[in-house]
Amino acid sequence: MSGNTRVVVIGGGYAGVMAANRLTLRDDVTVTVVNPRPSFVARLRLHQLVGGSHPATVRYEEVLAERVRLAVGSVDRIDAPARVVTLESGATLPYDYLVYAVGSTTARPEVPGALAHAHQVAELEAAERLRAAVAALPAGAPVTVVGAGPTGIETAAELADGGRRPVSLVCGGVLGPYLHPRARRSAARRFAALGVTVLDGPGTRVTEVTEDSVRLADGRAVTGRLTVWTAGFGVPDLAARSGLSTDAAGRLLTDETLTSVDDGRIVAAGDGAAPSDLPFRMSAYVAGCLGAHAADTVLARLAAREPAPVDVAFNAMCLSLGRDTAIFQIAHKDDRPMRIYVGGRPGAKLKELACALSVKHLTGEARKPGTHSWQKDGGHRARRLRERAGVPAATPEHAA
Repeated sequence: MSGNTRVVVIGGGYAGVMAANRLTLRDDVTVTVVNPRPSFVARLRLHQLVGGSHPATVRYEEVLAERVRLAVGSVDRIDAPARVVTLESGATLPYDYLVYAVGSTTARPEVPGALAHAHQVAELEAAERLRAAVAALPAGAPVTVVGAGPTGIETAAELADGGRRPVSLVCGGVLGPYLHPRARRSAARRFAALGVTVLDGPGTRVTEVTEDSVRLADGRAVTGRLTVWTAGFGVPDLAARSGLSTDAAGRLLTDETLTSVDDGRIVAAGDGAAPSDLPFRMSAYVAGCLGAHAADTVLARLAAREPAPVDVAFNAMCLSLGRDTAIFQIAHKDDRPMRIYVGGRPGAKLKELACALSVKHLTGEARKPGTHSWQKDGGHRARRLRERAGVPAATPEHAA
């Protein structure tokens, strides 16, 4: 390819910003990030926005490289054959390469009444509405949080630690499914200390949400003046609407280099990517790593090199349990939780460090593109892919 290369990045979250900044490694590449908001949203902190302890936004001037152009707007469609992105405003952006980094949000709830009566927290506007609704509650009005993944756990703990009690956390199954049982017991003790009622087990699946209660599969009704829905996840349907191949959840299907299975000029990163139909666990850390790898794939093609397969190790998951306590769950490289975790105030310090680094890594890449690095997984993903394909593990004779 001769002349200037135009790259459009759809999505200005952790993955999109990292990819955009890294692409400025080449002077002959112009990068445009399309994002519906004029500020970067630190999604790791949205529960803090609800509780009033952090604004959860950062100016794009702080995280985007100077050479990256920001176009505020939403994408309506990708015309892959024509290599054009059309915005909802009607404006069009031609591209030579496209980075699909649309992110994720809470799934549209199918439970009767949930859409009408429950608040969400996974996007900035939803978190702002929830914060206003919480502030308008009279003292002592009960709050119910549905979902015991990271968002539900952190939101319930933040509200209770900030004085908004009583709070009930409806798990719909296990409290903190990712956590090692030792860390899960620690989380349960912390919730007890905060006065949060944890309802877990198979009977706690929500069957209906009304204006003043949440009904469970075992017949119980949890009374509350306000319900927060954090269960499940969803991704924008942009890829499907644009005629691109997706997995069952709507994530863009790619190969192991993060290249779309339909079009070599489209790469994906973050929560909206499904490499080999085996997506990574959603997290800001992984989103940043995938964003950097997506940029590396584009840069390799521009240099007429073969892109490398994605290789990311998991190190930990951190969960806030209020404003001065957290769990920092150490993980094996294949994302299995270890028995080891750091809790209490030391855990909270590690959690805050992780939140700060998630933004610092972006600013570092903006100033020195190409410098962000991450730990490799030691071949665990490659083995999972071989096992799924029915390829037997190598014997010593085969390995030689």
